[in-house]
Amino acid sequence: MDALKSRARSFVYAFSGIVSLLVSQPNARIHAFVTLVVLAAGFFIGLSRVEWCVIVITIAAVWAAEALNTSLEFLADATSPGLHPLVKKAKDIAAGGVLVAAVASVIVGVIIFGPRILSLLIN
Repeated sequence: MDALKSRARSFVYAFSGIVSLLVSQPNARIHAFVTLVVLAAGFFIGLSRVEWCVIVITIAAVWAAEALNTSLEFLADATSPGLHPLVKKAKDIAAGGVLVAAVASVIVGVIIFGPRILSLLIN
């Protein structure tokens, strides 16, 4: 029973982390808005199962990168509140990881949604 309570608590902590991410990070709110737009567009356009899988994995990658970036920034600020060149470098690299995931997600979006949107505009 204690193991079950421990598992349940870990989910509570994880959801609390997601809420904290959304509350504290403007970019996370942008990701949330774009996620909702992409999901709505996917339902409207009628994506295939494979396309949904690619979209879900892409969305998850961006969210995971943003969460890891934010957690690294919080840890870095807690351990080194002042300016430190290595902390700056770590933060910049983590932010670069989010940028890579976000650019890749845009490319995936263009590949999946582009032809359909173009077709709707032409017809």
